[in-house]
Amino acid sequence: MTYSEVIKQDHPEGTMSVKAFKLVSAVEREMLMGDKAHINIECIECCGKNLYIGTNDCFIYHFLLDEKISTAGKVTFAATKQLHKYLGFKKSVTELKAASALTRLLVLCDNTITLVNMMNLEPVPTGARIKGAVTFTLNENPVSGDPFCVEVCIISVKRRTIQMFMVFEDRVQIVKEVFTPEQPYAVAVDGYYLCLALTTQYIILNYNTGISQDLFPYCSDEKRPIVKRIGRQEFLLAGPGGLGMFATVDGISQRAPVHWSENVIGAALCFPYVVALDDEFITVHSMLDQQQKQTLPFKEGHILQDFEGKVIVATNKGVYILVPLPLEKQIQDLLASHRVEEALVLAKGARRNIPKEKFQVMYKRILQQAGFIQFAQLQFLEAKELFRSGQLDVRELISLYPFLLPTSSSFIRSHPPLHEYADLNQLTQGDQEKMTKCKRFLMSYLNEVRSTDVANGYKEDIDTALLKLYAEANHESLLDLLVSENFCLLTDSAAWLEKHKKYFALGLLYHYNGQDAAALQLWVKIVNGDIQDSTRSDLYEYIVDFLTFCSDQDLVWKYSEWALQKNEEVGVQIFTKRPLEEQEKNINPDDIISRLNKYPKSLVKYLEHLVLERRIEKEKYHTHLAVLYLEAIFQLKSVATDNCTETTELLFKLRSLLQKSDLYRIHFILDKIRGTDLHMESAILYGKLEEHEKALHILVHELKDFHAAEEYCIWNSENRGLQYRQRLFHMLLSVYLNTGTSDCALVMAAVDLLNNHAAEFDAALVLQLVPDNWSVQLLCPFLAGAVRQSIHTTRMTQIALGLAQAENLIYKHEKLFNNKCISIFL
Repeated sequence: MTYSEVIKQDHPEGTMSVKAFKLVSAVEREMLMGDKAHINIECIECCGKNLYIGTNDCFIYHFLLDEKISTAGKVTFAATKQLHKYLGFKKSVTELKAASALTRLLVLCDNTITLVNMMNLEPVPTGARIKGAVTFTLNENPVSGDPFCVEVCIISVKRRTIQMFMVFEDRVQIVKEVFTPEQPYAVAVDGYYLCLALTTQYIILNYNTGISQDLFPYCSDEKRPIVKRIGRQEFLLAGPGGLGMFATVDGISQRAPVHWSENVIGAALCFPYVVALDDEFITVHSMLDQQQKQTLPFKEGHILQDFEGKVIVATNKGVYILVPLPLEKQIQDLLASHRVEEALVLAKGARRNIPKEKFQVMYKRILQQAGFIQFAQLQFLEAKELFRSGQLDVRELISLYPFLLPTSSSFIRSHPPLHEYADLNQLTQGDQEKMTKCKRFLMSYLNEVRSTDVANGYKEDIDTALLKLYAEANHESLLDLLVSENFCLLTDSAAWLEKHKKYFALGLLYHYNGQDAAALQLWVKIVNGDIQDSTRSDLYEYIVDFLTFCSDQDLVWKYSEWALQKNEEVGVQIFTKRPLEEQEKNINPDDIISRLNKYPKSLVKYLEHLVLERRIEKEKYHTHLAVLYLEAIFQLKSVATDNCTETTELLFKLRSLLQKSDLYRIHFILDKIRGTDLHMESAILYGKLEEHEKALHILVHELKDFHAAEEYCIWNSENRGLQYRQRLFHMLLSVYLNTGTSDCALVMAAVDLLNNHAAEFDAALVLQLVPDNWSVQLLCPFLAGAVRQSIHTTRMTQIALGLAQAENLIYKHEKLFNNKCISIFL
């Protein structure tokens, strides 16, 4: 963003305060001037423990500052005067800059910069100096690369002139002279870039290329300009409207401005704070959120500077140091005031000042604390994100909820504590609605983290707590938890489920822990009504399904009896729906049949399963099933005069079995049927015995079912060849015609048989059988079909003969050709 855009923005002052600095006296008035009231402090410089003070009577004072920290954490400074030096002018010492690499102090007095020794304050023997300087600054990002020199930038007494010098241990060398569009009043340097306060505006000037960039206007007649380098290629300026503006060397702002006083005198940087001085106060502003954080009353101050992280402020008579409180304490104070956002912003900003590993530990803890603050305010989404980011040991959260952690858990809360609450009751003040919301949040959070790395090492604690929450809330996810992979501790979980009467869920827990007998015992009690649990209305069917896939044969035998007593047709599924490999390996069908003998419906279904589904080819199973069908049919016929639906269904099943199976004892079944009205079944059995005349006679004369007779011929001749089928149809025709009576129905049945199945007859034999009085018109469809079939057969025979002759001719040609080739070769 450009500076013109920044200026237009409204930046309200922060109304909240935080104790970021403490003002501590460093040099008292008596140490500096004694009873000489006319002596005033004009400038200061600090390098390590060395403090230099320039006064209005042309003296330089050198002090050693000794920082002391009491056991209570209180910081004090003891200043020891080393010496003082009179420079011999009648003017004030207006600026001091230390060049520690050269052990030199640069002193500006009477427009002259003198090089003096830092230790004894004596001028260098060569008398090296820079004349004609109004003010000066050092380039903290030098371009020369020479470690044994410093780069100095001065505002010259020449109008609109800036000069660059290289200062060595005992000499100075001018490097560049730059002319500015207006008279400069303040300057800061970074590399080749000069940030200048001119008469009416601030500009960035590259003294190497001469390219300049206008920043924003200001009036030098109305206010004192401030130009301060705060970092690589970035400056802080006193802008219009009481704004502290940030500017890069590209002429843009990467930070929002801070809102300070209109009458600001000086500014200093102690990351993450900008400190400003006006006539009455020292104000502290955050560079992270641009809010004012602290205000310290301070009158008559006229100097504010920072030296290697140390912020020093001075009046005319004394020097003070702004001691920053540890960032961690500031953050904890913010958290104690529930100012979460400010605490997090400050914590993130502290990263550059704290070693990486230490910062990570500190920052995680801060995130966790902030998470609990948001949690206590029922800001669950924010709390969840903070817990995740801070990699919270989720047991810290679970421990707030009474009785959720397993009794075997060894968890101990963090010390110092992450929050101020003993438990959820204290946090919610007994408010049941809030408590319910907190429990709902914990359910959601535990469900999300249980399958992540957060759960590693204490999955039992998480899953057990989640089970307890689900059970207490009657939550549908309780069953999902127990039927999937889980780490619920059996003892704690079982007691809790029993307490909340979740007996079906308790059975699932037993099953997951390999205690199927206990699970089945519980479930059977529920179905029998001994205990109450309405979780599943279909629990009986569930138990049957459970037993179907149970590999413990003892349990299957034990509870299958109970299941069959409850419902034969459903209970038998324990055996009919078992996995095939389980049926083949572990359970003998004969044992099952023996057990099912007192349950006829179950027995029928199981034999149907063996015969029709598994297709087991054992005579005894097929015969047994047929006999059971017959017995059931006879039983139904004995109590009902009309054909009921059940009888019809059984007859259909019996006929299907008799038709499709070749494994039952035919004579045995036939003996049971003989003398009954099961004519169709008798016909099927005679057909199996190849006694087709008897079968067809029953169908035609007993049942008078001509369609069934035709179907009989078709299914009995399946996969038997054309001649076999023709033989059956000729038999049926003979049955129709050789009755000795002129039954019109039989005559019409014979005509329909011939006309509908002409291809199934030998026309020559048919013509010998039919009566002479039948007209050609009556047999027209049959004769047309017979002729068509005869012609088709003749033509197909001719084609086959022609193909054979052609194949024979090809063979002879190939043989003759091969013989000729052999003769030539020989």
